[in-house]
Amino acid sequence: MKRNFTLKNVVTLLFVACSISLFAQKSILGETPQQKQVRMQWFTDAHFGMFIHWGLYALPARHEWVKRYERMTNEQYQTYFDTFDPVNYDPVKWAKTAKAAGMKYMVLTTKHHEGFCLFDSKYTDYKATNTKAKRDLVREYVNACRSQGLKVGFYYSLIDWHHPDFTIDRVHPQEPSSKVAYDSLNRGRDMNRYRTYLRNQVKELLTNYGKIDILWLDFSYPGENGKGRDDWGSVELIKMVRKLQPGIIINNRLDLMDYTDGYDFETPEQVKPEELTKFKGKYWETCQTFSGSWGYYRDENTWKTERQLLDLLITSTANGGNLILNVGPTAKGEFDYRATNALDKFAYWMHANSDAIYSCTYAPDEYALPKGIEARLTYKASAKRLYVHLFDYPTDGKLTLPGYSGKIKYAQFLNDDSELKFQSDKENASDVVLQLPTQKPPYEIPVVELILK
Repeated sequence: MKRNFTLKNVVTLLFVACSISLFAQKSILGETPQQKQVRMQWFTDAHFGMFIHWGLYALPARHEWVKRYERMTNEQYQTYFDTFDPVNYDPVKWAKTAKAAGMKYMVLTTKHHEGFCLFDSKYTDYKATNTKAKRDLVREYVNACRSQGLKVGFYYSLIDWHHPDFTIDRVHPQEPSSKVAYDSLNRGRDMNRYRTYLRNQVKELLTNYGKIDILWLDFSYPGENGKGRDDWGSVELIKMVRKLQPGIIINNRLDLMDYTDGYDFETPEQVKPEELTKFKGKYWETCQTFSGSWGYYRDENTWKTERQLLDLLITSTANGGNLILNVGPTAKGEFDYRATNALDKFAYWMHANSDAIYSCTYAPDEYALPKGIEARLTYKASAKRLYVHLFDYPTDGKLTLPGYSGKIKYAQFLNDDSELKFQSDKENASDVVLQLPTQKPPYEIPVVELILK
């Protein structure tokens, strides 16, 4: 009896394990890993993009979730629609600023959770063409991106707090205090009709503006009084998206993580640099803000320093991922001066050091970090280059690289190609010591370029 019970359990466990494996490998359209790699190549080479959160919430200027946080009704929120008039909207200036900062792609909120559309959708009156703007703001953005050679990305909110058929749930501005009140509040609302609306608008975005490179769909929150794949019709939506734009790259917020092609990249949001190591070996992009808000927030002052921002970009690249950094333009359509100042600092650093970012990834295991200082390594296999990002600058002018003996052909600062002499460590012949000048180069985080043998 005991032996038969054991065999039965082994068979059961094997069946469960195989079922789990097959479940984890489900595919919607059958794309191979090789095909995906080709499709993702520009994205993995770029490493750096700009997110733009812009909508009616720029007028209250106190967070993009202001409608939810302050429990506003559609009637109360209407004043922002009636007032919206972005007289200084100049997407070419936006794109030029992004390009100068070293960014290779842009992603704009075509519609955020508030439901307001920056594009001229034929399925709603709640759109920019019916405001004082009187035009399709998305079309101008697309043209501006292309004029600067930037890849074009659309963000589209799966959530819609304005639509009459979007059922009230646990993140809705009118979320009830009592669970039993949901049925009463949602009487007459129909998610089937909303799914059709969602699908129609995504189709508009992917057919009316030419080639679109990235689609950011946001977000799923399954469970009690939440919404997930069945609410969005995620599988059918993905099929439509990939049919309309075969080369497009899609994020992972449709609640389809158990499908190999239900998403293209993961999206760790507002995480610290040290948390990015766990995504190494995957396709991923960390979305980050300059401050604590995505939309324009006039009185918010927890803005990241230049060092913190560079850390996010460098550490993302050093772990094989991307950084998409968000700007929340003002209601007039301009970048906040604090964002502009930060982007100017990126422009200065990237002008000199972008080779250590573009087409780079994490270093092979044989290359260890320098001794005694904080640093990051990025690696460009095609050029046989290793880049040492100096978060600390050696006070004695000596940079010790453990186990690098016989591996380096030439060493220089990346910012000016000035030579750095090196020799074997007298105490440990397998180590190499680079002689750095006592004066640190004029960059927050200087980069040493090693040309490898």
